[in-house]
Amino acid sequence: MKLGIVINTNDPEKAWNALRLGNTALEAGHDVSVFLMGSGVEIENIKNETYDVGGTLSTFLNSNGTLLACGTCLKARQQEGGVCPISTMADLLEMIADSDKVVTFG
Repeated sequence: MKLGIVINTNDPEKAWNALRLGNTALEAGHDVSVFLMGSGVEIENIKNETYDVGGTLSTFLNSNGTLLACGTCLKARQQEGGVCPISTMADLLEMIADSDKVVTFG
């Protein structure tokens, strides 16, 4: 299965759970793409003692998960692209069209 996950939040618990789902799907042999938009593009800056978002994100990337970030959302927050390519709504549309299932966290 191809799973698309949209993260539209910088809430530590929600972002962590979204990435945990992605990691679980990757471990089960599925293809997973994550698209960050809105405050979700701040995922690299989330620091929380309870929810290890950074470590969970590293696991996702090291397991060959695909990570994309909305360029407009990054620009609005005056951020440069980080661990993933700067992407567009066309890229999000392509991810959705190519996915068997899409879930959003926000």
